[in-house]
Amino acid sequence: MEKKLDWKLLKREQLFKDRWADIKVDTCEKPDGSIITPFYTYAFPDFATALAFTKDGQVILERIYRHGIVQTDFELPGGCVEATDSTLEAAMGRELLEETGYRFEEIEYLGKVAHNPSIHNNYMHMFLAKGGVFDPHYPLDLEEGVEVVLRSLEEVLDLLEKKQFMQAMQVSTLHYALLKMGKLVFR
Repeated sequence: MEKKLDWKLLKREQLFKDRWADIKVDTCEKPDGSIITPFYTYAFPDFATALAFTKDGQVILERIYRHGIVQTDFELPGGCVEATDSTLEAAMGRELLEETGYRFEEIEYLGKVAHNPSIHNNYMHMFLAKGGVFDPHYPLDLEEGVEVVLRSLEEVLDLLEKKQFMQAMQVSTLHYALLKMGKLVFR
């Protein structure tokens, strides 16, 4: 029989809440009766990201500055799942269109990962998108300062091998998508 490990929530206080962050302080009781306080939790929206291919087989990447680590890196396209999205696939399609200007024939769900489940409550939903066609009439979301770049799969594998992708959840997406495609090879 497995040991009970779940904590019991005794008290929760809201410390801060806006569109991007929801910070609470909890008092919890562990199964052994000990009390954990304060325990801070951070609620964020779920995210979606995709290894996305154009119709001619190019991978769509983004170069973007991330102030938390003070550097510009390659990332996969993606963003927040919004309450108005009818499905996770719809959220991914919307994010791909907004950030890259590409519409996709196929968006396949690969699963989800939690980037820091000890204190965060959200998930990264992972996708493989194929058949992307650029829509020159769609107004791109330029707010984040993203540079959209196309690379061959071989170039992406080289970037991955050289550890040029810094966003951990996106590295998970790359691995799950490459595994799904039969392309995951450790060199």
